[in-house]
Amino acid sequence: MSMSDPLGDMLTRIRNGQHARKAVVPVPASNMRIRVLEVLKREGFIRGYSESEVRQGIRELSVELKYSDGEPAIREVSRVSKPGRRVYSKIKDLPRFYNGLGIQILSTPRGVMSDAEAREANVGGEILCRVY
Repeated sequence: MSMSDPLGDMLTRIRNGQHARKAVVPVPASNMRIRVLEVLKREGFIRGYSESEVRQGIRELSVELKYSDGEPAIREVSRVSKPGRRVYSKIKDLPRFYNGLGIQILSTPRGVMSDAEAREANVGGEILCRVY
């Protein structure tokens, strides 16, 4: 069965895993998902991830969720740009999320990066999701 929004599915799996207090959440692998997980790891929202091959040609990611004092590191995660409605932003027009406490993950011509990295590189792009 094909999936219309693979990134949204990954974010929902992470959200549900944290509500259920899971330590590790399995996610089907794709290059875009790996890039987004790399940004989440750099920003400290997840412990890490590992990639494994379930069977020939089928890869799976194991996302290690992060908790501090029993509370999930990710309080809120939401998809901004969806398959039916893409949201793009120039770097000058990109608002700060939760006054700089949260991050927005962007897909730019220079790769997938957080809003702080995009401001530093002075490049805008598609806003994929918001994480707080």
